[in-house]
Amino acid sequence: MNSTDEIPAAEPADTQAVTAAAAPSSRLDRVLALVPRALSSHAHIIFLTVLGVYLVLLPLFGVDVSARAELIGGNYTNVTSDLGACIAAGLTVHLVKRDRQRSRELSRLFDHLHQRHDSLEQAVDRATAAAERAEAAAQQPR
Repeated sequence: MNSTDEIPAAEPADTQAVTAAAAPSSRLDRVLALVPRALSSHAHIIFLTVLGVYLVLLPLFGVDVSARAELIGGNYTNVTSDLGACIAAGLTVHLVKRDRQRSRELSRLFDHLHQRHDSLEQAVDRATAAAERAEAAAQQPR
């Protein structure tokens, strides 16, 4: 590739939007970022499972659950939808972690490729200079 065949520079990305999505900056953002982890925690899922057994399964087997307990704990629709939210939050946390890991891996790969490209470009420049010197030496009369 000649020096005149430069690849046009890419348009600058909106780095502010990417940074805001990757790393929460305000205190509220940091607190809200903890919500999916809290929802998908083992303790929360176990609590909702026990609540589901108490509010859903026990009444099916004839055990009386007080109206006050149902009012406070919710009904089967609330409990099952909460469990679904926990599963979705856990999946979100997993996907975010995996995306960050892959981003780091891609960044390392691109850094390695840029270093390799630079070293190859320097080697081509040295070979070109050596070939030009050899050609100039061959053209000079002895």
